[in-house]
Amino acid sequence: MKLLTTALFAIAFGILVGLSFPSLWITETSLPRNLLRSIAISLRDSGIATPPKAIDISKACAERLPPGIIASESDLYLRRLWGNPDEDLKKQPRYLATFTVGYNQRHNIDACVNKFSDNFTIVLFHYDGITSAWNDEFEWSKNAIHISVKRQTKWWYAKRFLHPDIVARYDYIFIWDEDLGVDHFNAEEYIHMVKKHGLEISQPGLDPERGFNWQITKRREHSEVHKETDEKLDWCSHPPRPPCAAFVEIMAPVFSRDAWRCVWHMIQNDLVHGWGLDFALRRCVEEPAFENIGIVDSQWIVHQFIPSLGNQGKEDNGKAPWQGVRDRCQMEWKMFENRVDAAEKDYFKSLQVESPSNSTTSQ
Repeated sequence: MKLLTTALFAIAFGILVGLSFPSLWITETSLPRNLLRSIAISLRDSGIATPPKAIDISKACAERLPPGIIASESDLYLRRLWGNPDEDLKKQPRYLATFTVGYNQRHNIDACVNKFSDNFTIVLFHYDGITSAWNDEFEWSKNAIHISVKRQTKWWYAKRFLHPDIVARYDYIFIWDEDLGVDHFNAEEYIHMVKKHGLEISQPGLDPERGFNWQITKRREHSEVHKETDEKLDWCSHPPRPPCAAFVEIMAPVFSRDAWRCVWHMIQNDLVHGWGLDFALRRCVEEPAFENIGIVDSQWIVHQFIPSLGNQGKEDNGKAPWQGVRDRCQMEWKMFENRVDAAEKDYFKSLQVESPSNSTTSQ
């Protein structure tokens, strides 16, 4: 009798605790991705069945809607204004290519777009406000998506128009500048190389004879892909880190869907130039990062170094427009590094563990 009474009391107490503290349920969004992965592996190895994936009720109004009507993702597919919606799309492109452009570089962009098949959605971000003239000159422009906001950078556009839930249908996302020569580039072949070598973040190799580039991003002959280099002995470390490995430049990056979801969240709303982002991209792939980030040598491009962005600046205190833009870039780089370091220290402090000594975004 005493044993039965004790058992009933324990059951009642358990029910009371469960009702009193519903917030103790652990959701996927409340834990870091690496920790969630470790928990999942532990559960798998222990033979314990993992619970079904819960709907993220933190999204606006989701708690008011039945799960079956929630459309949490969208796309950039163009649709008709008539007919059966199920018959709108004759083709659903698997990849996305975006370019931040001014009308003066239209012929360069025309050459770029013609290197991308109809398996790509094309988006042009116009920093000079000129849009309709493109349709008059290029047939492909009539099927492209044009977004126009004057004097903004590609990272400003990307943060506001390329949310991961909007581009979730695309396997790979190209976020490119306007001053790239593509005579030796084919987008479909590039995708083939990226998949073959398992690259989550990548860029085409750069012509080593044109302008200044990091050593790792220079194209290598007789190679499909490379992932490491010797930049400077005092910069390189083990395991390899930027700029010796796990590094691409921000002029022509290509992201997998999963990598872009992470990178988008790392882009800061007020830091529009993206300087310093290249050193931090390694945070958005599985370790070892240097195995998942690389340069595609077999499909290479030329960086033409056209200073169109500097011309969008404004003369201030006697400084030329381009100098003001340059100063802002360098300022943002330092601000971004400081934010990453501070955020990481705060995070590890909340876990009551010591922050790694090599947590900065650059060497």
